[in-house]
Amino acid sequence: MPEQQQWTIAATEQPPEWFIQVVKQHTPASSGIYAAKLLWQRGIKNDQQLTAFINHKAYQPASPFEFGQEMHLAIARLQQAYNAKEKIAIWGDFDADGITATSVLWDGLGEFFKQNTQLIYYIPNRLKESHGLNEQGIDNLAKQGCKLIVTCDTGSTNIEEIVYAKQLSIDVIVTDHHTLPAERPPVAAIINPRYLPREHQLFHLSGVAVAYKLVEALYQTLPNVAKYPLEDLLDLVAVGLIADLVQLSGDCRYLAQLGIQRLQADFQQPATARRRPGVGRLLELCQKSGDRPTDISFGLGPRINAVSRIQGDASFCVELLTSRNAKRCNELAEVTELANARRKSLQKDVQAQVAQKLIQLDLSTTSVIVLEDAQWPAGVLGLVAGQVAQETGRPTILLSTEGAGEAGGEITLLSSNSELRIQHPALALARGSARSVNSVDLYQLVKDQAHLLHRFGGHPFAAGLSLLVENIPLFTAAINQQLRQSLGSTTLTPTVQADLMVTVADLGKELFLELKLLEPCGMGNPVPKLLIQNCYFENSWHRNQQDWQGKKVQYIKAEFDIRDDSSRSAFPGIWWGHYKDELPIGRCDCIAELDYNTFKKRYEIRLIAVRPSVNSALNARNGLNALLPLTPLILDLRNQEHSALAQRPASANSTHDGLNPSYPLTALIIEDCPTNWDDLRAWLRRCLTTSRSTSGLDNQQQLAIAWSKPNLQPPNQIWLTLVGIAKYLSRTNQLVTRVQLLEKIGISDQTLLVGIKALKYLGFTVKLQDRYLQITWHPSDSAENFADAAVARFLATVREEQFQRQYFAEVPLSTIVAIASSDNY
Repeated sequence: MPEQQQWTIAATEQPPEWFIQVVKQHTPASSGIYAAKLLWQRGIKNDQQLTAFINHKAYQPASPFEFGQEMHLAIARLQQAYNAKEKIAIWGDFDADGITATSVLWDGLGEFFKQNTQLIYYIPNRLKESHGLNEQGIDNLAKQGCKLIVTCDTGSTNIEEIVYAKQLSIDVIVTDHHTLPAERPPVAAIINPRYLPREHQLFHLSGVAVAYKLVEALYQTLPNVAKYPLEDLLDLVAVGLIADLVQLSGDCRYLAQLGIQRLQADFQQPATARRRPGVGRLLELCQKSGDRPTDISFGLGPRINAVSRIQGDASFCVELLTSRNAKRCNELAEVTELANARRKSLQKDVQAQVAQKLIQLDLSTTSVIVLEDAQWPAGVLGLVAGQVAQETGRPTILLSTEGAGEAGGEITLLSSNSELRIQHPALALARGSARSVNSVDLYQLVKDQAHLLHRFGGHPFAAGLSLLVENIPLFTAAINQQLRQSLGSTTLTPTVQADLMVTVADLGKELFLELKLLEPCGMGNPVPKLLIQNCYFENSWHRNQQDWQGKKVQYIKAEFDIRDDSSRSAFPGIWWGHYKDELPIGRCDCIAELDYNTFKKRYEIRLIAVRPSVNSALNARNGLNALLPLTPLILDLRNQEHSALAQRPASANSTHDGLNPSYPLTALIIEDCPTNWDDLRAWLRRCLTTSRSTSGLDNQQQLAIAWSKPNLQPPNQIWLTLVGIAKYLSRTNQLVTRVQLLEKIGISDQTLLVGIKALKYLGFTVKLQDRYLQITWHPSDSAENFADAAVARFLATVREEQFQRQYFAEVPLSTIVAIASSDNY
């Protein structure tokens, strides 16, 4: 189960008065104190920095030729193609950064090369191909007569594919921002900001921004060719930058600021006069106006990403973003909206299934969560993995075995520097996505297990991978052991950090305008998170379905009003992905973001995290067990005499038997050592339910964990005992109950079921008669080939059960309390 989040509040140094006054000049309608605190905290500490941060007109952007010789080489090769009228192919990627980067090159290079004849583009299929160049696609471009490929948002480490293209007389210009190769590839040019110093203002450019810089350099080199201004591309740049979650500093921030302005200006035009009717229609469908960074991060970005996640092929998104044909763009926008609706539905389904699997995990002994399922669609696994990682505080890897082993091909053992390819027949391959938190370098973790993988790639917080299904258990054990060793005594805990403490009375236009000074926000400059204490919710409601073109799609969003003692007025808010019933009853603390809803024309909070308020009298009146410390409710009597602690009537009130004298309680005793957390939670839930059904908080029942350290037999001996009992029952025609078998052999129900399946391969037949089992034996050679594997499964199940019993015999009470507290009773 996910652990309770740890809440922290950022340490804020009080900025000097002169700085507060300087900030106030930029937000005269408010005090400026909140914005000043945040800006000071984030390293903006003088007038010059502040002006450049807030006002893009005061910022001096970098020249595209600061990429040095590589940019000069790229422009020279493009000029050669321009003069020789060569055919050029743009090779893009299927996520929002890659799609917008392709669109920027399509529009930008399209000013110099005739689209569809001299200039074409290619975007790999997410569900059939991986990121980056591939030989089949290069062959296709060669047949069309292409002499130059310009990549965007990809290609830096595709050494073999670049060599292959060169053998076909195709040059490659790489524009990218991902991992650098060990040596410069044999390209016409490679423009990647990672070659620049980390402090350089171009270092954090995303794929779309690098593509823009290439077009900017071409505009400067051939100034009299283009008909449309370079600035027309900035709205696309802003969409890609914000959707890709790169650090919005330096030129990234500057380009995003300009781009949002152009996005908003174009949307305000009549629909028939818009430069980008497809973008305008998408904004209408998601009820946004393009003036907020969140319109991209919660609106445009997810919709563009959804197309490849659901359909695989996202090529039409370039047409959607660049075409001037309003009718065609409306059609494509609606296809995109439908894909996003489908994505939401699939994502919710997978989230529910993952939650069920998480119940089976003991997070106290799990460092990296690795889960698999044959029914999971690969396109949404990254989204769900990200959510699980945030909720649990642990790196999360979700794998789909859908369609595994259907066809043969090549194994590609991939590292960041080289590949080894081996032909293979049909293999069962699992494909999935990984997401990280807590500053754990997930890419390095996965890379260190490259010998177990088919293919992988990514960066420290996100990765994609594939591996043989049979390697999943070994991979899971190895990557967990690796992270445990690197963490040492450090504990992974889900954490959410607030930036400022405010009241409900503080919420509204003035605070919003202050916080807006920090926009656009992103990595390194996150959206300010506000801590509101001792508040409560009212007028809550939710929608759990969205009707799109007659199709019902799962959709959850709770809406509410929030109140506290600072004001007589309530303030509206939303909680994405949650039902109203998940809001706490009574006083609570919450962390939220403040936003402006342009569709409803109101200021509102977006709830991030919520928990009951510890000092809430109202909660006590409502009898919320979530606030009660569980330690006195759970007695640790393991390996002790406990005969005096028999369960008593609810009216009993004596304390001589060792019960906590502060509680007039009865005790529920567990003598059987559990083998999983579900068993223990079920007992605790029964205990608390019994309490509620009697007298509320005045008569709660304690739970006594009273099992002894198990006396474990070797698994082989347990198997021989089970076979011996089965032969005896068959010979004597006696019947036996399940409970009798379990007591005699000392295993759990689930393990017994595995044992019975193994017996069947030895010729035993097990039938249920009333409450009794009838076992007969007819030895046969027909299943001999499978018997060894079945017995091995039984022995492995016994070993796992014994490990769990040993664990629960020794696990500290504090861990039991922590795990039990994580459930929502």
